[in-house]
Amino acid sequence: MQRIHRRRGRRGSRNPDPALFPRRLLIACGALALAALVATLAWPGAPYRVTTGDGHGRGLSQHGAFESAQDGWNAERILAHYYPGAELGRIAPTLLRVRLQTQDDSSLDTYADAGAIVAGRALEPGQVAHLTALPDGGANVLVTLGCDGEVVWQGATDDPWVYPIDLGPNRPPAEHLRLCGGTGYRGALGVALEDGAARTVNEVDVEDYLLGVVPTEMQANWADKGAGEALRAQAVAARSYALAEQRYDYAQTCDSTDCQMYPGTEREDPRAAVAVASTAGTVLLRDGHLLRSEYSAAPDGGEPADIDTFEIGPLPADLPPNPYLRPDPVPQDPRVDTAIDGPTAIQVEYQRIGGEQSAVGAPVGPELDLPLGAGTYQLFANGVIIATETLGAQVVDFDTLLSMIPENP
Repeated sequence: MQRIHRRRGRRGSRNPDPALFPRRLLIACGALALAALVATLAWPGAPYRVTTGDGHGRGLSQHGAFESAQDGWNAERILAHYYPGAELGRIAPTLLRVRLQTQDDSSLDTYADAGAIVAGRALEPGQVAHLTALPDGGANVLVTLGCDGEVVWQGATDDPWVYPIDLGPNRPPAEHLRLCGGTGYRGALGVALEDGAARTVNEVDVEDYLLGVVPTEMQANWADKGAGEALRAQAVAARSYALAEQRYDYAQTCDSTDCQMYPGTEREDPRAAVAVASTAGTVLLRDGHLLRSEYSAAPDGGEPADIDTFEIGPLPADLPPNPYLRPDPVPQDPRVDTAIDGPTAIQVEYQRIGGEQSAVGAPVGPELDLPLGAGTYQLFANGVIIATETLGAQVVDFDTLLSMIPENP
């Protein structure tokens, strides 16, 4: 079977100059092509060959994703290739608990530059909390000045967690909890026992977690090499994989190659952060359940996987919500129009990629409805941006667009 992810020749002179096309013809061609595009994005079944190997030796190939992204594939097409038959779904903001295997059999010694909270007490900047798990599910607590300084307070608590001063996601570095002599973590840090052995757990918003995973599992500088869509595909696969897991009573997943590499904040990178933010909440599903979407660094580009051989996790609706987000606003009186017009998803994406200085160039028409009622699209000098509720906003180049138009209608 021919591997469709292999690199093809670079795009060249096929890109049309929109000035050579009457606008009505361009829009008509665009609508026809977009109809085909919407059908493609519905992810029809595709032939596949069952892969072999254990763990992450199957599924998305990071190197194959890199090559495909350089060839103009978007993240959704990359995922559809490697996980044929899977569906894209959405999740609400949710928390994830991660076993920090690098801390196994150790006490938790942590602080934050801005202060923290433990056992209902506020830690001032410079104070460090030391937690040791107890068999009853609580913890002994020792608070010191600095990691090895004078004892300020000691006691026990039935809440074995150290919390940052603000539990919301995407907090600044001063609020991240840091390990004495180690890295920093977003979210809260806690302790547990597993058959009498000490374990450290990071409870973190899944999007904050991915800020550490994506640039560790894949090179963030691929975004500088025309493969930003590979990072977006990695973000979706990693999000789905973690949330489909349930390895322990006290944590869903871990921070090593047994699960996914997660070194806290030390590898975070703004290029990977863009990939995480632009796919926020997007997951892979099988039969409505989260797909444990394994992936690998297969150097030969890998093959599409048989997703029926992958484990599945909970339904998105069964994930634990993040209770630390700001509450939903109070519903307004429906008789009062309080709506405030903001930028559309297409406008946001257009500005993100650089506006008129980007590869798509200047707009050549207004936003229009996609065929089949799937969303909206807008034509630009060198491409199209489409936006759907499931896939978000994404760029489609003219080569892809025109390849979908039958030559002999």
